[in-house]
Amino acid sequence: MIQQSLLEQLVEALRCMPGIGRKSAQRIAHQLLQRNRDAAKHLSRILAEAMENIGHCERCRTYTENILCHLCENKKRDDSILCIVENPSDVDSIEEANYRGRYFVLLGHLSPLDGIGPDDIGLNELPKLLDEEELKEVILATSSTVEGEATAHFISEMVKARGKAVSRIAHGVPMGGELEYVNSLTIAHAIDGRKAI
Repeated sequence: MIQQSLLEQLVEALRCMPGIGRKSAQRIAHQLLQRNRDAAKHLSRILAEAMENIGHCERCRTYTENILCHLCENKKRDDSILCIVENPSDVDSIEEANYRGRYFVLLGHLSPLDGIGPDDIGLNELPKLLDEEELKEVILATSSTVEGEATAHFISEMVKARGKAVSRIAHGVPMGGELEYVNSLTIAHAIDGRKAI
């Protein structure tokens, strides 16, 4: 068997990133080797350090280098509201909207066809947070896919069984969006979720 060259190994390694096919990986590899070796060495060091030292927050399960993330350590956050999201990147998006409650990150969604059940996405850890006395409302911010909706339904049943309020983020026409460019399913969600003004 012929051993791959280092260049071929670099190209294959770069392909592990989402959206990076063979051609893109080749362009990135050539750019780093040809024009930016110092930046590539820095990237390599930071990547190795991040893989070694970044784990999950013991409370909300987002990424952190510490036992608790900076959001969970912040005493000024509202302990009465818990927002449940699918991925750590969702936390960043919701933070940009000035949400000030707490989080729980699922690290995925339910998908029985793929063998992903409640324990696989951390739902066995959720009851501990749901039983905290300060908690009054749970906001479900899962995606609007079939799996996201099923996950939201499953969690809503857990929350309701504990007598806590549960809500779902709205789905529909985005701010600044024009109806002619929005698909019919999105419009149907927007009409179903309408509220009085």
